[in-house]
Amino acid sequence: MPTIFTRIIDGEIPSRMLWEDEHCVAFLDVRPLAPGHALVVPRQETDQWTDLAAAEAAHLTTVAHAVGRAQKKVYRPDRIGLMIAGFEVPHTHLHVVPLETMAQLDFANANANPDQGELDDALQQLRTALQENGHSEVSNR
Repeated sequence: MPTIFTRIIDGEIPSRMLWEDEHCVAFLDVRPLAPGHALVVPRQETDQWTDLAAAEAAHLTTVAHAVGRAQKKVYRPDRIGLMIAGFEVPHTHLHVVPLETMAQLDFANANANPDQGELDDALQQLRTALQENGHSEVSNR
C-alpha cells in the first residue's frame, strides 16, 4: 500500500507543494512545528534515508538547502533546522524548519490545527522566494 507521501506526490491527497523535480518534492507540513515548516520527500518510496543511494540523499539535502534559504528570506529566523527522524511515515522525509529555539523541534508541539490562510500565505511567499533565488523547480500545483 502506498504511503501518504506517495499519495501526495501522485496528487491523490491535496498538498501545498513548493518544489517538484524528477527525484523529489517539497511541500508544507500539515502539522507544522513553526510557520513555513516543509518536508522534502523522495519520489522513490524508501523507508529509511540510509537506504537511499548516496547521490539521492545528497540531492534531498540540496533541495532542503534551497528551501531553507527561502525560509530564511521569508521568516528571518535565528536558524533553519534540518531533521530526519522517520518514525511518523515509513517514507524518507527531511523536515526543514525555521527556528527561534531548539524546543521548536519537539513534535509534541506541532500545530494540529494551523490556520489555512496562513499556510496559503506561507506557500506563496516561499514559492516567490524560491523563484527569486533562481529555482525553476517551483511547483505550480
